[in-house]
Amino acid sequence: MENRIASMNRSEASALSTNKVIRNTYMLLSLTLAFSALTAGASMALGLPHPGMILTLVGYFGLLFLTTKFRNSSLGILFVFALTGFMGYTLGPIISHYLSMPNGSQVVMQAMGGTAAIFLGLSGYALTTRKDFSFMGGFLMVGILVAFLAGLGAIFFEMPGLSLAVSAMFVMLMSGLILFETSNIIHGGETNYVMATVTLYVTIYNLFTSLLHLLGFMNND
Repeated sequence: MENRIASMNRSEASALSTNKVIRNTYMLLSLTLAFSALTAGASMALGLPHPGMILTLVGYFGLLFLTTKFRNSSLGILFVFALTGFMGYTLGPIISHYLSMPNGSQVVMQAMGGTAAIFLGLSGYALTTRKDFSFMGGFLMVGILVAFLAGLGAIFFEMPGLSLAVSAMFVMLMSGLILFETSNIIHGGETNYVMATVTLYVTIYNLFTSLLHLLGFMNND
């Protein structure tokens, strides 16, 4: 009887801990998305140029390293905002480029709507069904690495067809990553809401930019 009570107490404590991580993750994600939108808007208003691929990668991985290093302290939250703010700044010139195209505002709105629909739909599915998508981890890791290297190849060798294929791959991979990370949080695989927030933010960022690329191509005569 005592073992059963102890087991129930542990189960309740685990459920409370998981709910706390979910709540904190989505609260922080909402704040970082708002901050990222603010820095993107400022970048667009000031007409700032894109920092370039090398500086973007250095800034991203540098801030990601600091966020990971301090994920268990208040500095971790500070670096999350630094990271998402920086990514928002890099997004500003990209959005400005698409807005300058014919039907550009429609393309941007479609990409935003598609990103929101995919994220909310898949997150809601994982949260309500509570299915375990941990089996996708290895496939996603390899797929993202391959897509990233292919993307670099498309840039260096100026291959538009490959670039479009990479964007399509990222839409699929980021969709899978949303299911995987949400499931990871639900089932206790991810207990740090700072890292969970970063992962979900990156999926949203990559999903949005990939949809922008695909929709921009389809709407460009």
